[in-house]
Amino acid sequence: MRCPYCGHQDSRVLDSRPAEEGSSIRRRRECPSCGRRFTTYERVEAPALLVVKRDGRREPFDRAKVLGGLVKARGKRPIPTEVLEALAAEVEREVRNSGEPEVSSSRIGELVMERLRAVDEVAFVRFASEYRRFQDVESIVEEVARLRARKEREEQLRRQVPLLPLAEGQGNGKH
Repeated sequence: MRCPYCGHQDSRVLDSRPAEEGSSIRRRRECPSCGRRFTTYERVEAPALLVVKRDGRREPFDRAKVLGGLVKARGKRPIPTEVLEALAAEVEREVRNSGEPEVSSSRIGELVMERLRAVDEVAFVRFASEYRRFQDVESIVEEVARLRARKEREEQLRRQVPLLPLAEGQGNGKH
């Protein structure tokens, strides 16, 4: 590996470890000529994945764009950047695992919203308002009402008593 500082053709690997949830390898290197250290990342080259935009244009998938939209939606909400990065990585993994060479921007938006709803409702509404291009306040109010209804349904399901008894040895400790 060429040294980015002096251009020497060789370098020595000091440390290697998995990075980005195992999808790459981070290598810490040292140049024998100038003695400076630098980091490289080794990744498997993923097959091209094109995003089909609303106007029909196609462009390469870019996780940074997904992350940028999430950061805008977060605003000043208390959501750690690591959570947003993991969400963007999860969306990318899902669209790549579909095996399709193209994915619509609307599909990406829906995947982001599914996950963002569980992370932070305010960020979800912000993202949805941009993604769905709400035309008026009433559209936003309708989305919030859907969000509330979904939250209420989920809460009701959590409070329900299971219909099937627990298997013997589980639950209350009686046999």
